[in-house]
Amino acid sequence: MPSPPRPTRAGLLANPRSDRVRAVRALSRRAVRHRQGLFLVEGPQGVREAVHHRPDLVRDVYVTPAAAQRYDDLLARADAAHLPVHEVTDEVLAALGDEGASVSPQGLVAVCRTETATLESVLARAPRLLCVCAQVRDPGNAGTVLRAADAAGADAVVLTEGSVDVFSPKVVRSTAGSLFHLPVVTGVGAAEAVDAVRAAGLAVHAADGAGDRLLGALDLSAPHAWLMGNEAWGLPTELRARCDDVVRVPIHGLAESLNLAMAATVCLYASAGAQHPVGPA
Repeated sequence: MPSPPRPTRAGLLANPRSDRVRAVRALSRRAVRHRQGLFLVEGPQGVREAVHHRPDLVRDVYVTPAAAQRYDDLLARADAAHLPVHEVTDEVLAALGDEGASVSPQGLVAVCRTETATLESVLARAPRLLCVCAQVRDPGNAGTVLRAADAAGADAVVLTEGSVDVFSPKVVRSTAGSLFHLPVVTGVGAAEAVDAVRAAGLAVHAADGAGDRLLGALDLSAPHAWLMGNEAWGLPTELRARCDDVVRVPIHGLAESLNLAMAATVCLYASAGAQHPVGPA
């Protein structure tokens, strides 16, 4: 049986100074994202994950003719979900994206609706593994932690108040699509988050280079959360005191420390190994 015909696209968008292009490009600014409840997703990886896993959040997809041929399977999925797909020139595609980006969007950009979870809704699902980031400011770190949490099977990531905007183009790119795979909570106070997580029955392990317990000494098979601190000043004393323990990743070589994203990845994978043990091959 022949496959149904692909939907007919509107005419090629060729004016990089059109109102539509200006409106999309403005989403690089936090105030505009907050006001409109929309954000940019650039590149085939992020757009693919949005279309595959959260098509309900996708408002528009923009693609160059060359990329339309290269990513035909992605666009077929978008068509099946009845998502608006617009073909654009290379010049328009470049004008749509984040002007501060150092990488090319490779012919694909999507506009998606912002959506965050509440801490209450996350805890109501009886999570086994959470990652709480206290005032994380670096976009690359925030995105990489979210990606690592996704890969380790975490149930959610919490970015406390004072953290970078999870919908900024740099964070979105760094998540490599993981933003569309697991709930993200934003704007909650760090102390409030720790207290709520512990009240829900999860242990909270603060990751800190000065911790008095080694990562390998923990039993991570029970439900728990990792608390990660700010890149520059770590975790304040009063916040560490609210946790069940303060844990350090052992350093066996001459490196002074691990950066936030590396430490979070190591801790999350230690948790994944304890909660999802792999038997002998």
